Amino acid sequence: MKTAIAATIGSIIIMTAFAMEKTVTPSSATPTHAASSRGDYIVFGMGCFWGAEKRMGEIPGVIDVESGYAGGDRSEVGYEDVLAHEKMLRAGRMTARNHAEVVKVTFDPTRVSLETVLEKFWENHDPTQGDRQGNDIGSNYRSAIYFNREGQKSVAVATLDVYQKALTDAGFGKITTEILPLKNYITAEKYHQDYLKKNPDGYCGLGGTGVKYPGIPAKGARTGAATAVSGAAMSISDEPLNGGNLNLARQLVVFEAENCEFCRRFNEEIFNQWQADVPVAATMTSNPPSGWTLEKPLFAAPTIVMFEKGSEVARYTGYNGEKANFWKWLGFHLLSPEQRKIAFQQGTEPPFTASNLDEKRPGRFVDPITGETLFLSNTKFESGTGWPSFFEPMEGSVTLHVDNSHGMRRVEVRSASSGIHLGHVFDDGPPPHHRRYCINGNVLKFIPDGPMSDKR
Repeated sequence: MKTAIAATIGSIIIMTAFAMEKTVTPSSATPTHAASSRGDYIVFGMGCFWGAEKRMGEIPGVIDVESGYAGGDRSEVGYEDVLAHEKMLRAGRMTARNHAEVVKVTFDPTRVSLETVLEKFWENHDPTQGDRQGNDIGSNYRSAIYFNREGQKSVAVATLDVYQKALTDAGFGKITTEILPLKNYITAEKYHQDYLKKNPDGYCGLGGTGVKYPGIPAKGARTGAATAVSGAAMSISDEPLNGGNLNLARQLVVFEAENCEFCRRFNEEIFNQWQADVPVAATMTSNPPSGWTLEKPLFAAPTIVMFEKGSEVARYTGYNGEKANFWKWLGFHLLSPEQRKIAFQQGTEPPFTASNLDEKRPGRFVDPITGETLFLSNTKFESGTGWPSFFEPMEGSVTLHVDNSHGMRRVEVRSASSGIHLGHVFDDGPPPHHRRYCINGNVLKFIPDGPMSDKR
């Protein structure tokens, strides 16, 4: 067991490091690894975090993997606290939920899809063992997926279903992995970070089941997230989708066709980077989901249809690389009239009116149409101007354009993913770069880190 091995590893050094380390909560933490401020992230429990960190860090497109603790009731814990908590639970002297050893996996969605990261999660440990992983026993070694937004949850559940079938066919039991919103994430002590890099012969504890994730199902919808293409044609359902499995309130369906070059291009440029709130599914048939209705027959591929309560309300026919047009079409149906005026007509909201002007929680500000991250909350500052202000955007998330309107020469800021107008950038910000990205708050959606609500 890892706990027994840990006791023999330089106890004086460990206790000294533990005493020097300050356990932090998301509200006060700065990333231990510089790369963790970029990209998307998800948190996994896979047993001992030493081996999990190494395995997940080997995935191409993963930017950073950080060991930590999450999923318990306490807001501040360290390694010894988690071990002591588990002993109390076993002795029946405590009922509070313990943290799991976890890894926070930060990845670049343009290089690796969430589904691919999840595939490696399933393959690199045994998710059927309950409160243990190999010789490591206890709820602190449970298998877990802690998501930071609902889109991640839907992909996690879909991949669980796929891997469960593969495990069942191989003679394994039921997956015990819990899939929950991220709660009370705490960065682990420094001596736990990159442990197996610093100790190549150290304890790993991960063996997996030996069952490969079967990849994209031969039949079925892709929903709510990116899926890697890897240069090959995707298998999509050649039967009508089941309307009962889709989102009745609002659902996009992409109707594709065999050997469709425009469909392939749409997948590569739009579908495979999908982070928008509205769920999306794809089918090779020209029939609507069961129990749902199309307004008129389809005549081109791909055709993207928006359904509400099972009925078509809008469609986008054909695609040949006009990304801005597609996102404008989608934005017209997702945004309010006030948002559309800012986004598509370079409007400006009145100062001090944005609901997120005083937002100070850890999190990220995203494009309201594509869901792509634009700014992190730790780059936001109080400018006194009445508009949300940031000193730095996410790398590659915005584009800059000369704006000579209203008799002024300014630099306009647009979202790189959707092309919508966000605001302007000025040179009166804080040092060292002195930039102030003055952004209309009504075209920013805020997504907090950690515990979530369905309202997001």
